[in-house]
Amino acid sequence: MKKTIVYLLVITISIIAIATSILYEQKHERKLPILNPTDVNGALVDSSLHNKGVNHTILDFQLTNQNGENVTQEIIKDKVVVANFFFATCPTICPIMNSQLSRVHAEYLENNNVIILSHTVWPEVDSVEVLKEYGERYEADSKRWQFLTGDKHHLYNLARKSYLVAPSVNDTNFDQGGEGDFIHTENIVLIDKKRRIRGFYDGTDSLEVSQLIEDVQILLEYK
Repeated sequence: MKKTIVYLLVITISIIAIATSILYEQKHERKLPILNPTDVNGALVDSSLHNKGVNHTILDFQLTNQNGENVTQEIIKDKVVVANFFFATCPTICPIMNSQLSRVHAEYLENNNVIILSHTVWPEVDSVEVLKEYGERYEADSKRWQFLTGDKHHLYNLARKSYLVAPSVNDTNFDQGGEGDFIHTENIVLIDKKRRIRGFYDGTDSLEVSQLIEDVQILLEYK
């Protein structure tokens, strides 16, 4: 009887070990692409980038965070970046997206190598004070999750020419930087330590955000 129990325990432990090994290998076999404008739906890429198939990186920027601090590209140096665009009074996709981002924030709260950048698309309304209150709503640590405002043209240029999440400036339905120009997207963008785009995720889909959380870890493990 004892031999049978021991035999069953050995088999059970072996099965668990094999299953764990398979899951580990599957997770680490996932390769994240390096995305350039030619890899993205042309409707979401500025026309000046339609033929760019290599070496796309996030542009330098100068913005202001929820603490009123000046923020430049230095804040993302050697970090994995999770970025999105929103506005504080949005009643539809933005609260869902930022609630999902709070999961990413919680997962990597203690990791100095991960930062979330949430850019307002309505800087005329989303002042530093508004963004401060908005960040507190999601219990955001401002060192790990920055809510950013600044010049509208600059913000929209980043959305179109850096993060590739907005229609081309030449789309007749949009007016670059003008009153009629308004970006509204559920896309979350994953950026590696070299400022390259490695993935897009639907911020309203919990399963895609779960994948994002895993993909952040993959990028952290890259040399």
